[in-house]
Amino acid sequence: MFRCSASCCEDSQASMQQVHQCIERCHAPLAQAQALVTSELEKFQDRLTRCIMHCNDKAKDSMDTGSKEQQVKRQLESCVTKCVDDHMYLIPTMTKKMKDSLASLAK
Repeated sequence: MFRCSASCCEDSQASMQQVHQCIERCHAPLAQAQALVTSELEKFQDRLTRCIMHCNDKAKDSMDTGSKEQQVKRQLESCVTKCVDDHMYLIPTMTKKMKDSLASLAK
C-alpha cells in the first residue's frame, strides 16, 4: 500500500486530484481488510455479550426467587466462565474464516 501510494506521488504530470484518487485506490484493499476483521470481531463480541447478558438475567431471576446472594454470585461466575470457555473454542474457526476472507480479497 505504501509503495503504491509513493508511486502515485512520483508522477509529476498528475494533478492533485489524480494523485489523491490514486492514493485512495492504493488504500482501498487495506480498508476492505480492516472492515472485514472489524466486522468479524464485532460479531464475536456481540455473541459473547449476549451470553453474559443471559447469565445476568438468570442471576436476577434467582435473586427474585429468594436465592442467597452468595449462591447467585457463584452461579453468575460459573455461567460467565462457561460463556468465555465456549467462545474461546470459536476463535480458531473465526480466525480461519477471516484468513480465508482476506485471502479472497487479495485475489
